[in-house]
Amino acid sequence: MAVKVQAVIAAWKSFELHSVQRELDETASELATRQDESEHSRKKLVELSREFKKNSPEDVRKHVAPLLKSFQSEIDNLNKRSKFVETAFLNVYKKVIDISDPLPTLEYCVGLEKKIGRLADLEIENKNLRETLREYNEEFKEVRNQDVTIKALKEKIKNYEDLMDNNVQTKIKEMERELSRQYAEKERLLEETQESVMRRLQDAESRAQTLQSTLDQTQSELFELKSKSEESNFARSDEINILLNDLERANQRATIAERESAQLKEQLQSLTAAHNSLTENMSVMSTSVNEVELSAETLARSSLEIELASKDKEISQLVEDIKQLQNSLNLLRESSSSQIRALEENQESNTHTIATLEAKVQQQRDYDEIKRELSIMKSVEFSSISKDGGEESSFESSSKPLEVLLLEKTKVLQNENTALKQMNSNMNKKTVEYEQELTTLRSLAAEQKDLILHLESDLSSVQTLSSLYRGEGEGSSVPEIVAEAVRASTSSTPPLGTPQSSVTDTPTPVQGGIPPDFSSAAESILPIISSQRERFRQRNEELEAELTGKSQQVVLLQNELDNLRADNLKLYEKIRFLQSYQGRQSSEDSAAESRYSSQYEEALDPFSSFSRKEKLRRFTRIRHPSANPIPGTEANSYALIITVCQC
Repeated sequence: MAVKVQAVIAAWKSFELHSVQRELDETASELATRQDESEHSRKKLVELSREFKKNSPEDVRKHVAPLLKSFQSEIDNLNKRSKFVETAFLNVYKKVIDISDPLPTLEYCVGLEKKIGRLADLEIENKNLRETLREYNEEFKEVRNQDVTIKALKEKIKNYEDLMDNNVQTKIKEMERELSRQYAEKERLLEETQESVMRRLQDAESRAQTLQSTLDQTQSELFELKSKSEESNFARSDEINILLNDLERANQRATIAERESAQLKEQLQSLTAAHNSLTENMSVMSTSVNEVELSAETLARSSLEIELASKDKEISQLVEDIKQLQNSLNLLRESSSSQIRALEENQESNTHTIATLEAKVQQQRDYDEIKRELSIMKSVEFSSISKDGGEESSFESSSKPLEVLLLEKTKVLQNENTALKQMNSNMNKKTVEYEQELTTLRSLAAEQKDLILHLESDLSSVQTLSSLYRGEGEGSSVPEIVAEAVRASTSSTPPLGTPQSSVTDTPTPVQGGIPPDFSSAAESILPIISSQRERFRQRNEELEAELTGKSQQVVLLQNELDNLRADNLKLYEKIRFLQSYQGRQSSEDSAAESRYSSQYEEALDPFSSFSRKEKLRRFTRIRHPSANPIPGTEANSYALIITVCQC
C-alpha cells in the first residue's frame, strides 16, 4: 500500500498541477487581450468599409458588395468558432483551476501509516508489559507464604499497575485525540475528493456521451459515403464492362465481315480468272454458248455485287456503331474520371474529418478508462447485494440501472441497520447489567478490602499481645484482653463465605486453662486470608476485562452504526444527485427517505454542525471527578459523548 501511495505521489509531482494552472491563467489572460484586440480591429474594419462605401462610386460598390458580404459572413463564422473555442477553454479552465493539490493529503496518508505502525509497536509493548505482569503474578503466587516477599511483591505490583494504568491511560487519551483529529481531517479530505470525483465523473460522462454521439454520426456518414461510392463504382464498372463487351462484339463482327468480303473478292477474282481462261480456251465455241456464258456471268456478277454491296453497307454500319461506341466510351470515361475525382475529393475530406475525429478521440481517450472505473466503482459499491444470489444475481445486477442498484443497496443497508440497532440495544442492556454487577462486585470488594485490613490489624495486635503477655507458669490464666481481642476480631467478621467462616470457627481461650499459641493461629489464618484476597483480585480482574471487552464491543457497534448512518446519507445524496441529473422527482417518499432527507438537510446546516463541534469541545474539557477511574470507563464516556454530539 505504501508503494502505491508513493507511486501516486510521484505521479502527481511529475504532473505539476500548479504549473498547469499557471499556464491556464496565462492563456486565459492572453485570450482576454486578444478579444480586446479583435474588437478594436473589427471596429476599424467597419469604419474602413463605411469610408469605402462613401468614397467609392456606385458601380464599384455593386461589384464589391457580394465580396464584402462573403468576407463579413466568413468573419462572423470565424468569430463564432473562436467564441465556441474560448467558451470551451473557459469551462475547462474553471474546472481545472479549482482543483486542490492532493500531494499534502497523500503525504498525510503516509504519515498515518507510520503512526499506525507506531500504534502496533505500542500494542506489542503493552502485551510485553502484560506478560511481565503475569510473570510477576506467578512469582507472587509461588512466594505468597513468605510475608516479606509478599509485601515487596505487592508494592512492586502496585507500582507496576499504577505505572501501567497511567501509561496506558495517557497513551489511550493521546491516541484518541490524535485519531479523532486525524479522522476528522480525513473525513473532510474524503468529502472534498468525493465532490471533485463526482464533478469529474459528471464531466466525463457528458464528454463521453457527446463523443459517442459524434463518433456514431461520423461512422454512419462514413459508412453511407462508402456504400454510395462502392455502389456508384460497381454501376460504372458494370456499364464499362457492358460497353467493352459490345465493343468487342462489334469488332468481332467487323473482322468477320472483312473476312467475308475478302473471301468474296477472292471468289470474284477466281471467277474472273476462270472466265478469262475459258474464253481464251473456248473461243471457238458457238455464239449461243457465249450468250449463255455471258448471261451466267452477268447473273453471277450481279449476285456477287449485290452481296458485296450488302456486306459493305454492313461494314459501314458496324464502323459507325464502333465510332458511336467509342464516343460513348470516351464520354463514360470522362464522366467516370470526373466522378472518381469527386469521390476522391470526398474521400480526402472524409479522411480529413476521420483524422480530426481520431485526434479528438485520442485526446479524449480516457473514455474507456473512465467507463471501466465507473463499472469498477459500480461493482465495488453494489457487490454486497449479489453475494447471496451467486452468478445469476451478479449478472442481473450488472445489467440493472444505477438507480435500482442504489435502492437495493439502501434496502440492504436499512435491514443491516435495523439488525445492528437491535444488537446494539441488546448490547446496551447487557452492558447495563454488567455495569450493575460490576458496581455490586466493586462494593463487595471494597467491603472485603476493609475487612481484610481489619483482620490484618487484629492479627498484628494479637501477635503483639501474645509477645507481651506470656504465661507466668503452669496454672496461670491468660489475660482477659487477649480473649476480648480474639473475640472482637472473630465477631466483627460477617459470614461472607467459607474462608471467613473458618476464621470465625477459631477456638476461644478457656479461662483457667493453658493459653493457645496465638502466633501459630495467626500464621494459619494469614494464608487463608491472602488466598481469599487473591481469589477476589482475580475475579475482579476478570470482571474488569469482561467489562472492557463489552465496552469495546459497544464502541465498535456504535462506530458501525455511525458508518452505516454516514453510508445511508451518502446513498441518499447519490439518489438526490441522480434524480436531479435525470430531471425527475420521486412522487412518493418513503419513511426512510424522509428521515434521511431531514438528516441530510440537517448535516448541510452550518449552525447545527457548529453547535455539535462546540458540544464536543466542551465535553472533551470535562474530567472525571474520581481520583482512581475504573479502566475502560473513560473510553465508554468518550464514546457516549461522541454519540450524544452526533445525535
